[in-house]
This record gives sequence, C-alpha cells and structure tokens, in this order.
Amino acid sequence: MSLNLIHTADWHLGQTFFGYDREEEHDAFLKWLVATLAERQTDVLLIAGDVFDVANPSASAQRRFFRFLREANRCNPHLQIVVVAGNHDSAARLEAPIPLLEELNTSIVGIIKRTESGEIDFDSLLVPLYNKERKREAWCLAVPYLRQGDYPPSEETADTYIAGINRMYHQLYDYADAKRQAGEVLVAMGHLHATGAELSDDDRSERIIMGGLESVSSETFDEGLAYTALGHIHKAQRIGGRENLRYSGSPLPMSFSETNYRHQVVEVSLDNGCLSKVEPMPVPVLTGLQRIPAQPAPPDEVISQLAQLPVAGTDGNETPSLWPYLEVRVLLTEPDPGFRHRVEEMLADKAVRLTSIVPSYPKREDDDTVSPLSYNDLQRIDPLDMLKHAFTSKYGGELPGEIESLFNNVMREVSL
Repeated sequence: MSLNLIHTADWHLGQTFFGYDREEEHDAFLKWLVATLAERQTDVLLIAGDVFDVANPSASAQRRFFRFLREANRCNPHLQIVVVAGNHDSAARLEAPIPLLEELNTSIVGIIKRTESGEIDFDSLLVPLYNKERKREAWCLAVPYLRQGDYPPSEETADTYIAGINRMYHQLYDYADAKRQAGEVLVAMGHLHATGAELSDDDRSERIIMGGLESVSSETFDEGLAYTALGHIHKAQRIGGRENLRYSGSPLPMSFSETNYRHQVVEVSLDNGCLSKVEPMPVPVLTGLQRIPAQPAPPDEVISQLAQLPVAGTDGNETPSLWPYLEVRVLLTEPDPGFRHRVEEMLADKAVRLTSIVPSYPKREDDDTVSPLSYNDLQRIDPLDMLKHAFTSKYGGELPGEIESLFNNVMREVSL
C-alpha cells in the first residue's frame, strides 16, 4: 500500500512586501497547489505552520485560506489536510473553525491540550493518515510551534526550552510507536529552528525566536520517523544530512537574496511502510525580483541602467500588480541627496515596483581602531576635523570643498 503526501509551509497569507500587497501572488500559488493536489491525486497535504503572516489576519486573508480548503476538497475529495500553527499564527484563532473544517477532512493543531490531571494530551497531537481506500497507513505527530511551558515538565532544576522540545518529540514518538499497528509508519510535523538551518539574508519575516537559543538538533527527531515536515525557515533544505528531515521553504520569495532561488513544495511517497520518494516541486513564479545593478554602481551608471527598463503598458506590462519588485543598488563616494528623486523620476513610466534603494560605500583597506576618548579630549576636537574624519570613514575620499564651505557657514551661524 502507498501514501502520497505534499509538504508545504510558511504561506504568510496577508503579508505585504515592502508595502505592496501579495494577494495575486498568493492566489496564483494556491490555485497551482489545488491543481497539483488533484493532478497527483495526493492523499495528504501537510502545512507546517505560519499559514498567516500575523496573529490577527485580515478578513481577506482568512477567506483566501478557507476558499483554498474548500477548492482543494472539491477537486480531490479524498484529500486529507493537516495544519499546525506557527509562531506567526494565533493558535486559538486557527483552531476556531475546526467543527466546520472537519467536514473538509481538515485537522488543525494549534494549542497543546492537557488532560484533567495536567498531563499533555498526546492523543490530540496524533492524526491518523489514510490512503485513497480509507485504510490507515500512518500516524502524524502534529506538533505546532511550542511556547514556554507547552512541553512536558522535567524534574531538572536547570530545565531549558531545547530540552523541553526534545522531551515532547521523544515522548510523543514513544506514545505513537506503541499505538501504531503493523505496517503503519510515523510522520512528524514541527515549526521550529533546527540547528544548522540556512537562513535567508535580509528576510523581514523569518525571525529567530528567543534570540537564536531555540534551535534544536536533528537528533530531536527519531530515526524511526518516515518523514518529518518542518516549517519556519524559508529556504527549502535538508537538515542533518537526512533526506527525510526537511524544510519545504516558503512558496513566495521573502527577500531579494532569493532572486535566483526556486521556491518549492515537497512531494513525499510512502510505499509498504517505507519512504520511497522525496521530490521537490518548483512553484511557478508570478512576480519576479530584480536587483539593478547586479553589483552596486555609481549613481549615473545606475540611472543609465534604469532607463533601459521596459515601459509600462507595452509588451504585456499592462498589469501593475504583476510588475517585478525592484531593488536599486548604488555605490556612493559622496552624499547624493537628490539620487532618490532621480530614481523615482526615471521609474515613473517603467513597469517595475520600487521597493528600496540600498546604498553601499567603498571598502577601506585600513581598519583604524579608535581608542575611547575622554570628555576633555572631545572638548578639544575641532568639529570640522570630526566631519572630515566621518566623511572619509564612510565614503573613502576627501571632504568636498562645497560641503566644507556649507559646514563652516552653519558653524558661524550657530556661534552668533
């Protein structure tokens, strides 16, 4: 017997990218995912947290999620969906519609429930997984993002968050292992930061929780697990060199460091109680990312390259919401206060959406170490010398005479 799964995470529905909404991008992804689930006749969809971008998502973001669940069920009636809450989600809000979503064969785990005696209710964290013939093939250890106190207690006085997460997964694994029947496999989910995971540069959404002290080892996940579906890190990757321990990554780019990176979901096949396939499936790109220039360049060169961009309304560039996001990179050797205005003027009729202008400065070969100065030392420093030093440190050249003249005029006015 076989069980086909698709693993995804970190949708961040409702997110904006540098102030631009991403509704059409999310709609395109969800439409593609519905079609893929139907085409592949997927048995189970695992969504490993951060369905929404904020704990109190907009009405449109919630409608988008529920519409997806309805359409996924309509196009693939036997599909089972398992969702765990991420650190961006409100666990209680995500669980609220469970009585209705059960009709769509959807299980959501957000809150760690406890028994009357105060013990963790492990049964509430186990979801049976069925194949197309409605035969139980696996158990899913559906663990949401864990906050302090969500995990089993310890008698150790110096208990840590990491140790608590380890206990949670180990105890839940043992509980599920004793519960499963012959031929049934165990699959785990989690929303956390695993040790060694590669983060996306400049990702405004991928936050290190608790100052980075929360990263867990791959040893947290028992070798007996057929597959572990993780969320929270936005780059798809294996962890600990294990093919069956993975982040699916986010379906949409979260920073310009992902300009040439292909986002994906992961298709997983379990045959006769064993993992038989782990295959990344690229997500089609609706809106691209552009960095101009590829490497920081002087202002005039940047403006020249921007002038070559396609004009809005031509060659299929009629829809502003589909124009690529643009990051402008400039190398400054002196202040250029009018540069932003020049950029905005040049882009006024271009088919791009400006997100940011990122300045760079020449690297200095010398690395001067400045000793701490006393109050008396500071009193004796000439303000003009301080300005010259600051300018050279930032731009790598001599202070222009025009700026020096303006500074002297200001100093004279201040002294009057």
